Amino acid sequence: MRWSHLQATEPTATDGELPLRLPDATVRTFDTPGFAGMTFHEINARSIINKVPGESSMFQWTVNPYRGCSHACVYCLTGDTPILMADGRTRPLAEVQVGDEIYGTERQGNYRRYVTTTVLDHWSTVKPAFRITLADGTSLVASGDHRFLTERGWKHVTGAERGFGKRPYLTTSNKLMGTGGFATPPEESDEYQLGYLSGIIRGDEGLSGFPRSPYRFRLTVAEVEALDRTRAYLAHFDIATERLTSQRPGRPPTLRTSQRDAVEAIGRLVAWPGSPSDDWCKGLLAGMFDSAGSYSRGILRIPSADKDIVDALETAFTVLEFDYVIEDRGFACFRLLGGLREHLRFFHTVDPAITAKWTITNTALKSNAPLGITAIEDLGVRLPMFDITTGTGDFIANGVVSHNCFARNTHTYLDLDAGRDFDTQVIVKVNSPALLRRELSAPKWRGAHIAMGTNVDCYQRAEGRYELMPGIISALTDFRNPFSILTKGTLILRDLDLLRAAAEVTSVGIAVSVGFTDTALWRAVEPGAPSPNRRLDVVRRLTDAGLAVSVLMAPVLPGLTDTAEEIEHTVAAIAAAGAVSVTPLGLHLKPGAREWYMAWLAREHPALVQVYERLYAGGSFLPQGYQRELTARVRAAARRHGIGGPGPGGARNTPASPSQARAAEVVPEGTGQLTLL
Repeated sequence: MRWSHLQATEPTATDGELPLRLPDATVRTFDTPGFAGMTFHEINARSIINKVPGESSMFQWTVNPYRGCSHACVYCLTGDTPILMADGRTRPLAEVQVGDEIYGTERQGNYRRYVTTTVLDHWSTVKPAFRITLADGTSLVASGDHRFLTERGWKHVTGAERGFGKRPYLTTSNKLMGTGGFATPPEESDEYQLGYLSGIIRGDEGLSGFPRSPYRFRLTVAEVEALDRTRAYLAHFDIATERLTSQRPGRPPTLRTSQRDAVEAIGRLVAWPGSPSDDWCKGLLAGMFDSAGSYSRGILRIPSADKDIVDALETAFTVLEFDYVIEDRGFACFRLLGGLREHLRFFHTVDPAITAKWTITNTALKSNAPLGITAIEDLGVRLPMFDITTGTGDFIANGVVSHNCFARNTHTYLDLDAGRDFDTQVIVKVNSPALLRRELSAPKWRGAHIAMGTNVDCYQRAEGRYELMPGIISALTDFRNPFSILTKGTLILRDLDLLRAAAEVTSVGIAVSVGFTDTALWRAVEPGAPSPNRRLDVVRRLTDAGLAVSVLMAPVLPGLTDTAEEIEHTVAAIAAAGAVSVTPLGLHLKPGAREWYMAWLAREHPALVQVYERLYAGGSFLPQGYQRELTARVRAAARRHGIGGPGPGGARNTPASPSQARAAEVVPEGTGQLTLL
């Protein structure tokens, strides 16, 4: 790409264009015709060494001179996924807004506990969809990148999406953490409203006979939500009431009417039905909970001293299949059994008006719900997906703990949204080299390994203009700080001498992807990527400079590049280039790429169509048996050509450097898969 036309003679102010927390951080903004619809923002960052959350990455510390990238995207759940709001109710993920209060979790002592948190960002896109089904019937639709909390920590829905080693992913041996799927809120049908009025009015009166006086109706409830709902429901049945607010501090408001016709009409509305419907039972429990119920220390109770009300409560609990016991306290006191899972089912099923009674803050994240994973299905379609960023880094999605996006979340630190802005607004930390030097010299920095290219490619095309990496590499070299680089491009060769100098004093690891060497096949399936020869040349030149380079043999195409001849030829070429290790990654055919690839396969290699349909019948990934066999064959070829595990490469012209001892850390061995596109 030509960058000369992007030069600005004077800095251009961007006030109002980039809503940064540090509005004076922007140096210059310009649109790049070479990247249609993209904008680059130059900023002076305040920090450059980032600590990665413990389970978010295989690396603990990273340096990212850029934020945002045109080819990196991570989204999670479908828009209808119910999210647990701070008031205890649920809302579809698509309708959650920035600033909303919701539930997340945080570790307190020996347990994770539910806490309220704030939605910091919200975004959407379209992604390949997977369905996760749990033993209790809970169903979640998410992208392969999304993570859920299991009994063994955070895990992605699927394995490696982009190669570069496997990541922890869900299997049918895992159990998700939470309470399980949320119940559907009730419809405010006439029957529900009649049940609610019966519960709150009779519960307030304390007896089944109503009214006490044919000339007066009076309802006093401390919380206005219940009073306002009662008034609205009475109005629905054409009964007008008056709301009075006491002038005395602390006295609750009152709902009343002195119209005899209205009092008689209310009496008819709250009469016990002969055969109560499900909706009436839901309304009754909601009204009784609002008038007399309590929820404290994980115990939900509804008391009553009236036999008719007790009979009605027994009927309602039984009809809605809630387990309960009746405690004798001189009066009947219903206590709901089943723990938090059933308590939430009660609240969501009957929907009391007083949400202040619903709070689960500081409740431990433990449940007897059967949340073992029974199936993970590739739906074979692309669906609208949504994600949010919260203060706790997680949220409760349909009863299970769900993780925020990692890569896109970094964009929210600059007050940009993590959706489209991540793809189109690239932040360039122009002061990265100087800032890195300052942080490396800080007494608190202990010289830990730093990974680059784990969030976005540090050698993306913008680096051709900004040239931040030379200063970054020089700083790491001067402080003898170990580091690794993950990149798909060839621009890294520009810094060959700097990398060689760094490898003389510290550990340097580099990985390059070369799936096969067939030039005709490369032009057909990877026309936008550097040719295999160019990528092998990168390996060769870096190796000749004394650097330890690992190669991802990816993607391996079944029936085309997995033949004995092609594997042998490719591994031989990788060995000749001087790589210290090779890791095979089979083709991952996710929806979108799958259709394109299968259409091409039908035209060019029709005999392989049925082979692919059989291999990918279970989803986007190759069968585990195929992957294990592929790994074994590549390792055998690697041994024949003198490469494989970590250690000095045979094609080195310089003595082994510290980087060679860490080369394998860049790309862990495994059988993960790389996407074609």
